[in-house]
Amino acid sequence: MSTDIESLRTQFDEGTITMGALADRMGIEVTEASADRVVGRMPVQGNEQPFGLLHGGASCVLAESLGSIGSTIHASQFGRVAVGIEINATHHRSATEGHVTGVATPVHLGRTLATWDITITDENGTKVCTSRLTCMLRELPSS
Repeated sequence: MSTDIESLRTQFDEGTITMGALADRMGIEVTEASADRVVGRMPVQGNEQPFGLLHGGASCVLAESLGSIGSTIHASQFGRVAVGIEINATHHRSATEGHVTGVATPVHLGRTLATWDITITDENGTKVCTSRLTCMLRELPSS
């Protein structure tokens, strides 16, 4: 997402909010996005730790990216932006190939906070990670 305020306002108006450079480097693709559900996927290859397993931090990047998109969509109706303030993750099992898919669903959507549950699964539908993200919804700074 651009940090230029006018660009943010334009993205909100046009519905073209972008994911940002980190998500691009990680290969994250969003396949569905609304204030009720965000779905995206990420390749394991290129996002592994030294033992060839999906890096836990990569799962956190996927989770925060998806939850932040949903929070931003929700926040835009109030003229606000979303910033992550807390994330946790439990890594259930490893992934070593293919893609993982994350599904983010809201737990709470308020005027100042949004909290999301994110479940990440491998290509067989096996749960790899569960995460919870809370975002603060802040006013857009004046330009």
